[in-house]
Amino acid sequence: MSAPRWAAAIRALHCFAADPVALGGLHLRARSSDARRLWLGRLHDRLGPVARLHPDISDEVLLGGLDLDAALRTGEARHRAGLLDRHEVAILAMAERATPGLCARLGQALDAGRTGLLALDEGVADEGLNPALADRMALSIDLEGLRAVEAPALAPLPDSAALDDDTARQRLVALAQALGIASLRAPGQALRVARLSAALDGRADVAEADLAFATAVALVPRATRLLQPEAEPEQDTPPDPPPDTEDEAAAPDLPPEGAEILLEAALAQLPPDLLARLAAGHVPRAAGTGAGAARKGNRRGRPLPSRPGRPDGRARIDLPATLRAAAPWQRLRGGGPGERVRIRASDIRLKRFEVKSDRLIVFAVDASGSAAFARLAEAKGAVELLLAEAYARRDHVALIAFRGADAQLLLPPTRSLLRTKRALAGLPGGGGTPLAAGLREGLELAHHARGRGMDPALVVLTDGRPNVALSGETSRAAAAQDAATLAAAIRARAIPGLVIDTGNRPAPALAELAARMGATCLPLPRADAERLSRAVADAL
Repeated sequence: MSAPRWAAAIRALHCFAADPVALGGLHLRARSSDARRLWLGRLHDRLGPVARLHPDISDEVLLGGLDLDAALRTGEARHRAGLLDRHEVAILAMAERATPGLCARLGQALDAGRTGLLALDEGVADEGLNPALADRMALSIDLEGLRAVEAPALAPLPDSAALDDDTARQRLVALAQALGIASLRAPGQALRVARLSAALDGRADVAEADLAFATAVALVPRATRLLQPEAEPEQDTPPDPPPDTEDEAAAPDLPPEGAEILLEAALAQLPPDLLARLAAGHVPRAAGTGAGAARKGNRRGRPLPSRPGRPDGRARIDLPATLRAAAPWQRLRGGGPGERVRIRASDIRLKRFEVKSDRLIVFAVDASGSAAFARLAEAKGAVELLLAEAYARRDHVALIAFRGADAQLLLPPTRSLLRTKRALAGLPGGGGTPLAAGLREGLELAHHARGRGMDPALVVLTDGRPNVALSGETSRAAAAQDAATLAAAIRARAIPGLVIDTGNRPAPALAELAARMGATCLPLPRADAERLSRAVADAL
């Protein structure tokens, strides 16, 4: 299994080295290993000087700016070129930790067609490259599980039928659609990869094997679904009548001709856990520093001692501290009483601040069945107790109740105790248990809260007996499957959580659901509001 993957990785290396700017970039997912060192060593042998980028690199170093040393020394504004101006290829280490601002600037450079980027992604399960930046990079390979001793040299692809450009383009577009790829860049990038692959073997036309390689390294890593094999018709069942012409035109998800063959060849070149990762959804970038955690900033918050540094447009200069740092050196620099202060770049001190982000606790409460009123009363009491301490702990709370066939946001994020009491005065209860709908509502609310700079956490109170699926169908199996899918999505987005089992006996299925969420499962039968509040405060 490793031989096809190694062959694809080596061919991707040669394609990227042949024209890094045209391909935009290569996303290399691999932790430190002999295989990664060997692959990077071969790439360096084929590339010229490259720019090495750090996730925390400043805009001045990346894009250029005022040459502060020369400006202070000569009294004239001097411009200094950035790394992207001086190099055609850049290597971004620890790409999974790149800030959104850095990813946006690199994306602009890739769109301008003046840089080829190699993103080294060492992320673990909950980390990954920024999706917007990854979308601009044609190639994506994974070296996990490969050994350096098995690395082959570049070998020509097996003989296969040649295709003209229109046919190759149509197949890639249809295959991208069938794989659920929304990006319009992907088919064009895959075609460029196929052309470079053909050029490596000395062929002028793209062949079937080139398309299979391009599918493996440019399309399948972005897939949101995989083609399902067609079910074999039963012998006793008469064949279905041919569909109408209008129905055929309205069926956009049918796999294109030859897609299964291309996909089968492509999957042989990919990691064996690809299906599991696709099922779990795309992994977002790293989460923050924790719920309500302290974060150092450059603009607002509690002042901290200043530090030496260079102005990069993000931090402000601490003028008194800078003058204090320069004062002892004035005589050595030719200054003195009555002379202007002579400042060097090493004297500059930058302000620092510490700001604590607000935390949002989202309660998703099972309001179904006969125990609904008791659970809602407990949740209401816990919300009020948490809000009483909200001002000191900077907590916001929100309440979602799920019952019947859907979930409802009863209390939007708030810190107002009076508003909360009014909203919680009358809560509905009874009906089925749409646990998946409650998880979906909590996930969407947490996602929006994170976009506003808050640190969300999800607390689920249920007895773990879902019986209503997302489609509204009453089916325990479908409801459990939907809940498991939503739990995996919550974990993929690194949202901390707590599942409180309110049943009279602990439910093993609820513990499994909590494990899928990456959350703690806490059995608290007949817990009152004070115990719930204390459990949430201790766990989150």
